[in-house]
Amino acid sequence: MAELQQKKGLEDIIAGESAISFIDGIEGRLIYRGYDIHDLVQGSFEEVSYLLLNGDLPTQEQLDEFIGQLRAESHLPREIIAQMMALPAESNPMEALRGIVSSLSFFDPDQNDNGREANYRKAIRLIAKTPLIVALIHRLRSGGDIYMPKPGLSIAANFLWMLLGAEATPEHVKMMDVALILHADHEFNASTFTARVIAATLSDMYSAIVGAIGALKGPLHGGANEQVMKMLLEVKDPSVAESWITDALASKKKIMGFGHRVYKTEDPRATHLRKMSEQLGQETGQTQWYQMSRTIEQVVLEQKKLYPNVDFYSASAYYMMGIPIDLFTPIFAMSRMVGWTAHVIEQQADNRLIRPASDYTGKIDQKYEPIAQR
Repeated sequence: MAELQQKKGLEDIIAGESAISFIDGIEGRLIYRGYDIHDLVQGSFEEVSYLLLNGDLPTQEQLDEFIGQLRAESHLPREIIAQMMALPAESNPMEALRGIVSSLSFFDPDQNDNGREANYRKAIRLIAKTPLIVALIHRLRSGGDIYMPKPGLSIAANFLWMLLGAEATPEHVKMMDVALILHADHEFNASTFTARVIAATLSDMYSAIVGAIGALKGPLHGGANEQVMKMLLEVKDPSVAESWITDALASKKKIMGFGHRVYKTEDPRATHLRKMSEQLGQETGQTQWYQMSRTIEQVVLEQKKLYPNVDFYSASAYYMMGIPIDLFTPIFAMSRMVGWTAHVIEQQADNRLIRPASDYTGKIDQKYEPIAQR
């Protein structure tokens, strides 16, 4: 009944201003603070993290200081480790991450300060600690040895070390670095918008991030990459991939990893992840995952005119790096922590409570009757 502009899912509705990232859906470009993602993948996740938080790429001196700040926060309170050890072994990793991040707020000396400097320090802590949490979730549940960060290693290198118990090759470290860069921010996606809505109430950063993690957990957002790999495991053989996907489309089965609300052409992140999947397939002798993915991509594009998104090729790439499927989305959160915290800082720097209108479709002018007469 409202006269206001309304679109289901807020599609194409401008919900606010941001200088953090920009998607050109027509040209298929992703821009962080003015820099094209295709250029930024030449750098490091730490450089891009600094950029998203501060607005400019760092000098070497600034980067060294920033890395030092991250390393100083690369530890967990013993109470948090005890809490993680008490979690059931079968705990969903995203649920575990959500709970642990919430608990971290009790140990943050800046918890009750929403000022920019305090929020920046909280952002550093969250970016530094999330890789430890994700790796530790897996090490504890698998009963393996626990590995702490090594001095001198990057976030990507340390994460693979802590997760897998062996130092990764430079090639694998670079691949993980690129994957983290590609997932770091993406405008007002569901989880980022959730974080901004919470931040707009002047709640604290941890509350905003916990809400964002909850949104990312959904299979229509971050959870899609897990579903992609489960699909590939179901297909199993490249020789049947074309018939499998054709039958799936004919039966109206939901195919995860395709299409995007904003991109009208290929997701630029998929461009890099496709190459990564192909390289890893050749390196590990598991070319079937890339071959199946290419066949599925071609059929879906031909029949549905849908391009793969960031989730489609990240699934097989992570799988071939030895990463458990249920950690795909926590790794997404590990990267997006940078974007989330940058958006919380930006939202609270020029805040207005986010309170959209709704288009009411219910009844009107109902008459109340006492319960005895109903």
